[in-house]
Amino acid sequence: MTTTTNSETNTLLVEQSPFLQSLVQQIRAYDHYGVYRTWTDELVIAPYVIAKKKRREISLEGDIDPTTKLRILCYFRAIAALVEKETGLLCQVVVDLNHEGFGWALVWGGKLMVVSRSLRDAHRFGFDTLEKLNDQGTKLANAGIELAKKFPEVSRL
Repeated sequence: MTTTTNSETNTLLVEQSPFLQSLVQQIRAYDHYGVYRTWTDELVIAPYVIAKKKRREISLEGDIDPTTKLRILCYFRAIAALVEKETGLLCQVVVDLNHEGFGWALVWGGKLMVVSRSLRDAHRFGFDTLEKLNDQGTKLANAGIELAKKFPEVSRL
């Protein structure tokens, strides 16, 4: 009988998940000062995992924290990177949030919108577990890939 710790499970998940690897790459791309250079991949994506109780404690008052905005942008850029890798389609990402935390995240290639997600309570953007982060990101990326493959004539314009 083999026992593994949660840390070992998380390490394996990050190593084996194309979405989580893409997310780590996007975050590291914004690390202009090399802060994350010595950090493990799990530590780099740790801010995305927020327990429900802790998430409820985050205030919705005031503007969205710039680091939260960047976290949302990196999440959708990781999705776009997977769509690009699979389809060869150059994708762009726009995240538009108002000061109350409502808005949109859009990923498109050519004239095709491959991912469109409405956002609310962006102050509290996060996932209960690393597995849920991976599942949701992979699901959105796969849906975008499927859409780009279904309508290649639109995406190539």
